[in-house]
Amino acid sequence: MACALVAPAVFAAPPRPGGAFAPASSIASFGNADLGELLNSAPELTIAGERLHVGLLRRFYARHGFEPVWTSRPAQAASLTNAVLSAGDQGLTPELFHANLLRSAATLSPLERELLLSDAFLSYADALARGVMPVERRRDDETLTPGPIDVAAALDDAIASAAPEAVIGSLAPTTPTYRLLREALQNLRSAPTATGRVREIEVNLERERWLPRQLPPDRVWVNVADERLVLYRDDRPVFSTKVIVGMDERRNQSPEFETTINGLWFNPPWNIPADIAAKEIMPKAKRDPNYLALHHIVMLPDGGLQQVAGPYSALGQLMFNMRNRFDVYLHDTPSKNLFSRDDRRVSHGCIRVENLRDLAALLMQQPAEAIDQAIETRDTTYSTLPQAVPVFVVYETAFADADDRLQFRRDVYGRDAEIWQYLDPQQRPMAEREAFGQRGG
Repeated sequence: MACALVAPAVFAAPPRPGGAFAPASSIASFGNADLGELLNSAPELTIAGERLHVGLLRRFYARHGFEPVWTSRPAQAASLTNAVLSAGDQGLTPELFHANLLRSAATLSPLERELLLSDAFLSYADALARGVMPVERRRDDETLTPGPIDVAAALDDAIASAAPEAVIGSLAPTTPTYRLLREALQNLRSAPTATGRVREIEVNLERERWLPRQLPPDRVWVNVADERLVLYRDDRPVFSTKVIVGMDERRNQSPEFETTINGLWFNPPWNIPADIAAKEIMPKAKRDPNYLALHHIVMLPDGGLQQVAGPYSALGQLMFNMRNRFDVYLHDTPSKNLFSRDDRRVSHGCIRVENLRDLAALLMQQPAEAIDQAIETRDTTYSTLPQAVPVFVVYETAFADADDRLQFRRDVYGRDAEIWQYLDPQQRPMAEREAFGQRGG
């Protein structure tokens, strides 16, 4: 398939040990149990009704021989507790990390306090490092990820540091968008009637945590919510143009992903995806016997449909090769008039680029005239880029523009609410349950 958004598969996480919603065991019921025995035997644990992250705790205490950590490190515990209680500065609600229990930790048993501190620090570090809503709990078409990180090792680095709070804070993104969003959040905290904007900022801070911590300095950046493409060189925007993106209908929305542009097709034919052929092309062909010929569409030996190369092709005269499981590409279009629209959400998921010829010249490191000459041959040819370029397709409803100003866009795909479920402690239990049912269907 080419240039069609594949319908996301139903996502179902594996059942939890002991049943999907089996009650977790309370730490208080274990008395003075050995840490190793406790963490290796209990699939799920709670303290005062709040669930712990047993997997993270097990990895952390394995690094310490399953011995208590915080009784001999009161200064580090205090610094890290302060970091958790200040999580609001990162757009994260402290209550997601046991803030209420941390404030009354002195009333807990030594074992409860030990595990509570570790779980709060580990879960906060994990949220900064890869988001509260990690990739395994997102929709099938939200695949951006910062890469693996060992938060148990990161917590040990913080413990060994003279400034534990700063080390944990360094797990957060450092992008211009993250910085501007945090600044805006601080300014809005004291403003009346600002709840909606604060929520929007916190959702987009979460999206930034899904990105690689070191973005490649040369990259193509497509923000679907902004309907715009920007080329960065040495982390500076050098080219920007309008794009057409996927329709609002769920199955046609443009996905969020990262891949690499490694080549350029001149005069590409369009192998029409089977679902588009069945739902859109063939019904028209049945009503009009001349429809296929009029639109330069031929039937292939395998029964598939292909729109032959030429200026009338839905792919236009240029298409960047960028492998991805969604079969979504950056390409040209013969319908140039669509770029004058304010609403440019009209594709099946692919990204149509207004000034693709100019972008091709920049990435091919050739004059625009050389691109024109290859097009004018009308031959379908392929050229490898002198240097492969990373491309990110993102969905940011709040972001830093080229002038380092914060911009906001409408949540046209309705994706913000799903993220907010994980950021709001009152909705979090429902979000956790949904993660083990149908998502991305």
